[in-house]
Amino acid sequence: MFTGIVEELGSVDWLHHGDDSAELHLKGPLVSSDAAPGASISCNGVCLTVVDRDEDGFSVFVMAETLTRSSLGDLRVGSPVNLERAMAADSRFGGHVVQGHVDGTSRLLSRTPGDRWEVVRFELPEDLARYVVEKGSIAVDGVSLTVSAVGEDYFEVSLIPTTMQLTTLGRRRPGERVNLEVDVLAKYVEKILGLYAGKGEGE
Repeated sequence: MFTGIVEELGSVDWLHHGDDSAELHLKGPLVSSDAAPGASISCNGVCLTVVDRDEDGFSVFVMAETLTRSSLGDLRVGSPVNLERAMAADSRFGGHVVQGHVDGTSRLLSRTPGDRWEVVRFELPEDLARYVVEKGSIAVDGVSLTVSAVGEDYFEVSLIPTTMQLTTLGRRRPGERVNLEVDVLAKYVEKILGLYAGKGEGE
């Protein structure tokens, strides 16, 4: 489990595409400093398993399912990536519950600069819209963010200078794809209410 607080802005050192998978080496000396093979590290919001590590970073395998359902298939050598180690049980919980299980992808629609921040608008996929509410939490490329506005087919977040400087979101341009993970608590509530609504009287 993760919290959506990016620890390091890494990059793709090299990658090899297979028929239905890819192997990547990601530069991230901080997040890989204590990572053993088998450790979990979030890359742009996708939970990946460390296969090997060295002093500069770590390597991972990405299966076809992940390449299809996330934006990791768009990565190229030199692409920046948001990196976060799995949360330790005794750590401060700075963001929200992020599983590293991407629910879908979206495209950045627009950026509106403010005095010290930017309002960034993203597409809101129809199948995820019911989980996104104003002032609620959402993970975009693994970054825990608060939804500042919701429209029929879009949502907005407001990025502070730190987020723009230390994550990929400061570099994203209109048209680029990002990974979305909605708040898992909303999905649990939906499931529980659905089960409750399905019970007849007297049950």
